[in-house]
Amino acid sequence: MSEMKPVIALHSAYRDDIGDLVTRRPVPSRRLNNIGAFLFLNHHGPQIYAPNNRGLPFGPHPHRGFETVTFILEGDLAHRDTGGHESIIHAGGVQWMTAGSGLVHEEVSPEAFKRSGGPMEILQLWVNLPARLKMTAPRYTGVQKREIPTSEAEGVILNLISGHWRGLDGPIDSLTGVFMSTLQMKAGGRISFDGLEGRDVFLYVVRGDLAVNGADVPHWNLVEFGNGGLIDIEAVKDSVVLFGHAQPINEPIVAHGPFVMNTVQEIHQAYADYKAGKFG
Repeated sequence: MSEMKPVIALHSAYRDDIGDLVTRRPVPSRRLNNIGAFLFLNHHGPQIYAPNNRGLPFGPHPHRGFETVTFILEGDLAHRDTGGHESIIHAGGVQWMTAGSGLVHEEVSPEAFKRSGGPMEILQLWVNLPARLKMTAPRYTGVQKREIPTSEAEGVILNLISGHWRGLDGPIDSLTGVFMSTLQMKAGGRISFDGLEGRDVFLYVVRGDLAVNGADVPHWNLVEFGNGGLIDIEAVKDSVVLFGHAQPINEPIVAHGPFVMNTVQEIHQAYADYKAGKFG
């Protein structure tokens, strides 16, 4: 068994609402630019939308150079992009979009949700791509809850989105070997992950409270780890956790607005290409 990864810092999600959409963000922040390959997390909700609402505000906008992974915990989300992809994903499902060389997409509430309203909670995570893949062809995969394999043991349900876990394969084939999951943990539930030496680890507590390698981690906190290979997670209360890990990229990160590249010149080119209509 590996040595434990020490918890070296907790990063509390700060409030940054978008209109009437409750939004919290643990990264980036004043103290933390990124967790390796993991660049950005928006936690929208939880909140209740009234009937005849305006829905989510994420109309058409561009991306280049990274991937967006969107977790629909409650509610429904409609996706459309200039690559011709279109879907409505319901609670428990996930959208994984590789922006690559450039897409314009929108993530909005379906008409039925705007009419009827209801609970809504969504996470969106940005995952970096290495230089060799930043201009890869865009792609999109939307999976419903029923398509996501689960593993249950010791009071924990692991929902496997990408990667491999105890004989299961996630439905998303990550270009960079990212492991991504959500954990539903009963109070007292426990799970361990080993062999994480040299990996970038992303652990965010969506709900509840955890003990992680002996450290108390309240809800709405992102954990920053030191070196080591073992992570032991125990739920102090019923909890929901976003957990993933990735191979470090170790390249310059230049981010501006909706684009993440390696140089300032590439950012300027992304804006020029977008204005020229090259994103579709």
